[in-house]
Amino acid sequence: MESVEATRPKLSDAIDAGAFRTFLRQFRKNRMGILGAALVVLIAATAIFAPLLITHDPIRIMVGPRLAAPSLDFLLGTDHLGRDTFSRTIMGGRIPLLVAFASLGSSLAVGLVLGLIAGFGPRWLDNVLLLVFDTIRSFPSIVFALAMIALLGPSLASVILVISITSMPIYARVVRTQTESLRNSEYIAAERSMGAGTTRLLAVHVLPNVIGPLLILVSMDVPAVIAVEAGLSFLGLGVRPPTPDWGAILNDGYSYINATPWLVVAGGIPIVIATLGFTFLGEALRDMFDPKLRKDL
Repeated sequence: MESVEATRPKLSDAIDAGAFRTFLRQFRKNRMGILGAALVVLIAATAIFAPLLITHDPIRIMVGPRLAAPSLDFLLGTDHLGRDTFSRTIMGGRIPLLVAFASLGSSLAVGLVLGLIAGFGPRWLDNVLLLVFDTIRSFPSIVFALAMIALLGPSLASVILVISITSMPIYARVVRTQTESLRNSEYIAAERSMGAGTTRLLAVHVLPNVIGPLLILVSMDVPAVIAVEAGLSFLGLGVRPPTPDWGAILNDGYSYINATPWLVVAGGIPIVIATLGFTFLGEALRDMFDPKLRKDL
């Protein structure tokens, strides 16, 4: 008996290692997924190591080189206050990624819990939660964001809160649908007959089956969140000056687009790269998690 027990962790580790190798083998076959992962790593690494990559203080105002063209000293020129656009663009990537991961992480956690409760709980509770989800989703996201920011004031916390609230019902509905479809499956009934509790059923059998679609949704939603955050900052409703942000750089570039077109380019290209990276990565994850789209079967 002791020898059998001793071999169980090794068998589990071998299964996990085999599944991971299978995942990597499938991922390497998807060129768009590799490109997306590379772009995501590039954006994330740039944001993490931003203090080491900048060439000037991103909030330092310099009177002399205002609206300067790109040069060796200022790789992407300067804005109307003489601030280095390259340094502001590099540092500006931290805010969108922080907003994306903080808001989507919180909405995913809440939506996962509420979705599991709605799909596995009593019918009356499911109806109540569905009513809450539909009520939140009935408001247009932009209008809801503008109303919330008008009440709370423009700040980074307000943007994260708005995106978390508007994104949560999407994840909750997906989890609820997946959970409800698994609730009456044969292996769930078998586990119940063996005395398994609700917590074990949800954690061991339901959660692994719903996490795949959620990862795809999250990767697909990151570009939308970045765009919303940049749009709010463009309108002056996001982070407050002089904090570097892609949306704020776009706003400055739009105001001086005839004299300094490179400001719009500097603020727009990172958004495009992030959108392509997370979209390609999400498509690759969808191809691997959805058996109907797998090309190796």
